[in-house]
Amino acid sequence: MSAGGEARLEGLRAGIARLDESLIALLAERVSLAREVGAEKRAAGLPRLDPAREAAVVRHGTSLARGVGLDEEEVREILWRVVGLCRRAQEEA
Repeated sequence: MSAGGEARLEGLRAGIARLDESLIALLAERVSLAREVGAEKRAAGLPRLDPAREAAVVRHGTSLARGVGLDEEEVREILWRVVGLCRRAQEEA
């Protein structure tokens, strides 16, 4: 690989690393909001589990994925994992 190709590759990898950092920060923010939602639900006497809402979130995300050309099934799997992470955060609240 040429020096220019190596530099480009390193630049691309640095861009991916920045995006990974952003993804983690966004996940942390989502979990924090989920904890707040859990506290609000508890204060209002509402059940923490809302399967219909969770499914709607995943459907919406899948639709967004389709719009940008991502594999819907793979995104659906990721979103269900994120929903599960946030569900556990709500339960901790």
